[in-house]
This record gives sequence, structure tokens and C-alpha cells, in this order.
Amino acid sequence: MKALRIDIVSDVSCPWCIIGYQALNTALDRVKNNIHADIHWQPFELNPHMSQEGQEINEHITQKYGISLQQAEQNRDAIKQRGIAEGYEFGNRGGGRIYNTFDAHRLLHWAAEKGKQTELKLALFDLYFKQSGNPSDHQQLLAVVENVGLDIDQAKAILASNDYDVAVREAQQHFQRLGISSVPAVIINNKHLISGGQPADVFEQALTQIAAQESEQ
Repeated sequence: MKALRIDIVSDVSCPWCIIGYQALNTALDRVKNNIHADIHWQPFELNPHMSQEGQEINEHITQKYGISLQQAEQNRDAIKQRGIAEGYEFGNRGGGRIYNTFDAHRLLHWAAEKGKQTELKLALFDLYFKQSGNPSDHQQLLAVVENVGLDIDQAKAILASNDYDVAVREAQQHFQRLGISSVPAVIINNKHLISGGQPADVFEQALTQIAAQESEQ
């Protein structure tokens, strides 16, 4: 059994990040007899300067990417279909808002120390994509924390303070220095990069090849 460290640089409001994870998870299930994955979620903010109230999603997408409303809707439909193909059903994201996600990343950093980072990350994806929730709203974040079995009082204290601010900023800067400018970015054993929401077959081939290379060293 070969152990591989997998860092997933992502944001909780990134649809391709949950699509990529679903495909990666499928690949990991296929190679589970030979490879054990140690997964670490790393912070990336798609919109680090977004205000607390957020921005209407269609307005944001058309402005940010310079595309028409029709193009934005076509892209959203393509994402929805790809999600279904990977076993993830997005909710009704025809409307909604884009939010600041920094506090969510602070809680994810804390959850890693408690051994529940992946559980929290997946629940935050669901909050945003399935429930049209607001990952900058502290009450909604606390409800998710409680649902995954983390200590709600500790989470309240973190959100009321600056705890993990520096750690999250440093992690973001570290991966930016490595050249990560879009997500998802999957980094295996600190040196092999797989960019984007790739299909399961791509992840399976890469995992198998990397595990073989690492075993030879």
C-alpha cells in the first residue's frame, strides 16, 4: 500500500472544485487496494475582496469574466450536467449570490486539527451549492459545524476572533507563490500538479503513475 499526500487547493464556492473532488474520490476508490490518500484541503479565495453582503451571481459572473448572460447560463448548465455525471447534483443556482469565504477557510483550518476537515469541506459545498446558503454568515456556518460533529462553542469563539487569520493567509500566499492562480489544483506529494476538474480516468492514471514513480525512488 502506497501512501500519497494530496493537497487540494480550492474554494467552497467553486463548482469545479466539488466536481474535481468527486472525480478524484472515484479514482481513489478504484485504486484503494494499492494507494492510501492523505487529503488536505488548502485555502483559495475566488473573490477575496467580496463584501459581506455578496453580489448577485449573474451580475458577478458577467462582470468578472466579460461574458453575456446567455453564456453564463450555458456555462452553468454545463457545470450542472458535469456534476450529475460525477455524482453531485447542484441545487438551483440559476439565481443566488457570490459571497466572501474567508471565515469558512478559517473554520476548515481548525477542522483539520480535529480530523474533520473533509467532512466540513463537503458540508460547506452542500451549504452553498445544494442549499443556496451563505458561507459568510456565521449562523449558517455554525449550523454546518454542528451537523458534522464539531464543537460549536469553539467555532463561535473562532468566528468572534482573529484565530487562524494568519495561518490561512500564509497558506494562500504559499500556494500563490507556487503559481496556483486557479482552482481546483490537486498537488500530490508536494510536487505533482493536476489542474482543473479532471475526469476520474485522468486522476486514476496520474495516481497510479505517481505511486509507481514514488515506489521506485
